[in-house]
Amino acid sequence: MGALLDHTMMRVEDLDESIDWYGEHFDYEEKGRMEADTFTNVFMGPEDAHEDAALLELTYNQDGRSYELGDAWGHIAVRVPEGELEAAYDELMDEGVADYRDPESCGGRYAFVEDPDGHEIEIVQRDHGAKWSIDHTMMRITDADEQIGFWTRKFEYDERPEGRWEADSFANYFVEPTDAPEEAMSVELTYNYDDRSYELGDAWGHVAVRADDLDDAWDTLMTRGAEDYRDPESCDHQYAFTKDTDGHEIEVVTQ
Repeated sequence: MGALLDHTMMRVEDLDESIDWYGEHFDYEEKGRMEADTFTNVFMGPEDAHEDAALLELTYNQDGRSYELGDAWGHIAVRVPEGELEAAYDELMDEGVADYRDPESCGGRYAFVEDPDGHEIEIVQRDHGAKWSIDHTMMRITDADEQIGFWTRKFEYDERPEGRWEADSFANYFVEPTDAPEEAMSVELTYNYDDRSYELGDAWGHVAVRADDLDDAWDTLMTRGAEDYRDPESCDHQYAFTKDTDGHEIEVVTQ
């Protein structure tokens, strides 16, 4: 399949506030919108985002519900140029973003902020991709071998060797399609060695992969043993959903 990652979806409690926050601090602009009777989806990203860059989907449900973050989803990561981490973080602080985890507390390698709904956003240094474009989405997993196998078998993703990080108490693995452009998003799988379990919550929604043909992609996933969660017919043949082995939802869309 080798489908690129298309977007990451978050649920928000105040759509206008979230749009303004990402626009003011990350220079995101609205790339698309879907209005329904009970919800609104807004897709955002940098103005100069690469054609293969992933977008951020903000989902607002009009029933006034609130959400639980859980801990099975970790963060999205956004890019700044190499050597500009401190300056980018200081810029966010000057704009009034709350000081969450500054570069010094992270060994000068990365930093973290939170959006108005508490979704964590990592800031990483990259020599590619538009500033503030999405670099990866992190998920916490309970079985690293099983999850790497899931992405390899079901979606034909490769583990990015230079992205692996083995520590004393945890490991991070990055998976993405073979020959994915640098500007594309990857998935970071975080495995903690203490056998903990995780709560999915509902503030994070899904990651989405692009397919040339929805029905063909779905048939391939079913042949390879993926979970039949929401098939194309149940979604009016506009998209479909499966789940990974830890329950993270994965949407299949056509570009």
